[in-house]
Amino acid sequence: MSDVSRRAVLGSSLALAACGQKAQSQPVPADLPPLKTIAPFRIGSSVQALHLDDPALAALLRRQVNQLTPEWQMKMEYIVQPDGSFRFDAPDRIAAFAAAHGMALLGHVLVWYAQAPEAFERLDENRVSFEQAYRNYILAVAGRYRGKVMGWDVVNEAVAEDGDGWRTSLWSRRLGDFEHIALAFRTAREADPGATLLLNDYNLEYMPRKRATFLKLAERLLASGAPLTGIGTQMHVAADIRPGEITTMMKDLASLGLPIHLSELDVSLVRSDNKLLGRAELERRQARTYGEAAEAFMALPQRQRFAFTLWGLRDKDSWLKKENASDAPAPFDDAGRPKPGAAALVEAFRRG
Repeated sequence: MSDVSRRAVLGSSLALAACGQKAQSQPVPADLPPLKTIAPFRIGSSVQALHLDDPALAALLRRQVNQLTPEWQMKMEYIVQPDGSFRFDAPDRIAAFAAAHGMALLGHVLVWYAQAPEAFERLDENRVSFEQAYRNYILAVAGRYRGKVMGWDVVNEAVAEDGDGWRTSLWSRRLGDFEHIALAFRTAREADPGATLLLNDYNLEYMPRKRATFLKLAERLLASGAPLTGIGTQMHVAADIRPGEITTMMKDLASLGLPIHLSELDVSLVRSDNKLLGRAELERRQARTYGEAAEAFMALPQRQRFAFTLWGLRDKDSWLKKENASDAPAPFDDAGRPKPGAAALVEAFRRG
């Protein structure tokens, strides 16, 4: 997930599409089945270790999903300490919860341009080379969870926001624009031979140019022999996203033939560009958007459906709610009751 300052949503508002109309126009069924029992692939949610202290949320996770993604506690910002040591208490706890309840675990994330820990910034290369430290980190983290994760977001958000090439970072400056990405994939494979290794990015549904650059990067990785074995599209979208944009993106991503992870889905009400839309209309469009995302994913060949992950189940736990208290981006409300978005997901999974 990106820094909030980079999360400007670019969607435009057009007429409501037919997709998901039923879920929007009728009350949510009281007996709505758990998402994981309807979908023919893994259904995931992001989670923080502290969430597991909430009995109601822990129960909702057990009921609804069969895969977890640590929201931020497998990232460098948590693991790498100022002195260069590694901290694993929170990700270990999430991994243990997943294992105890028969859930898959998605590793998130090994390398992200937005994070440059102090220990890497002040590395003494007379003692250890930057490349060795980079490899050692990936080997330590991916190796710790070897056999415990279904896959890794190996490199997160590598493509420039405007689609003009790749992002500049500490990693690219020291190891090379493309080289640091390929090295991360090769090292992750060394650490965990069985995990799906994913390239993950955002705004691919809004920005065709960025999507094209993302696909070109994936193609170059494949051509280089780097073990890229899946791709992820985050999908932090707004309720007024133009109908059809998600479907178009999914078809484009499918062209590579790789498994696809819909990796961080939420649908913001307050980030919609059209400020003239009322709350009720935004909520209807939110449900329609959840429905289209599920339908587009269901339309993929079975072998390309890696997993479908929601970036939080309840509104109250969402990073977007913390950014703006009036937002309600999740498919379940603060109390864990299903909203029309949850009903739209179930309907689309059933139809598919």
